[in-house]
Amino acid sequence: MAKLAEEMNPEGSRYQLLLSCPSGLSPSQVSVDFSKSHDRIPRQDPGLEDSISQVWEQRSQGNSSLFNGQKFRYGGYCLDDDDGSTNEVPHVCLRLGLTDYRTFVGTNLSSLWEKFLVTSEDDSVRCRHTSSPLGNGAVIETSDKKIIVLRRSNNVGEFPGHYVFPGGHPEPTAVGIDYHQLENNVQTGEVLNKKVTQEMFDSIICEVVEETGIPASSLVSRNEFFWSLT
Repeated sequence: MAKLAEEMNPEGSRYQLLLSCPSGLSPSQVSVDFSKSHDRIPRQDPGLEDSISQVWEQRSQGNSSLFNGQKFRYGGYCLDDDDGSTNEVPHVCLRLGLTDYRTFVGTNLSSLWEKFLVTSEDDSVRCRHTSSPLGNGAVIETSDKKIIVLRRSNNVGEFPGHYVFPGGHPEPTAVGIDYHQLENNVQTGEVLNKKVTQEMFDSIICEVVEETGIPASSLVSRNEFFWSLT
């Protein structure tokens, strides 16, 4: 996982690596804690909060292709082998809430983005007022050892015209989530978490098929996927 966070890296890199798993992670090594507690916390500044709508209106008026939609919000992760043991298979639990593209444009992509940050060494605390939607991507190697990259449209909301790997976002609506539902049933919550976990992987395949036209039946997984904070 990587996060766009130039100001956090003293070496001036545009990305901060949050977690590195060189050998990749299989679906059995990833789980999700989906909870309202991982949602964005509004900043106690009415003017700054109002700017979210203002930025969205300005950006969407100038670009008719932009539309709002629910996204999973990254609220941190827990790594089971933090003790440094090499005998155990690593397991990562992603802490996810809900956000939307409008709030992403009005916080992370806003010219006022620094004002949404909190001074803290804990990244989840530092970014608790930003949208921080979880993105995904895939490294695709062809049978003749080439790597596929795509060029983004000039009409997209972020990094227009840039070269990128195929990817997008896991979609809450793909697993029937439109909003948080108050569930006291532990079993229901576990089922939902499993569905969201599967979406972390299924959504990458969907993005590759949609953006490259490669049939899913022609893809061979080597766990060369990645999630990112966009």
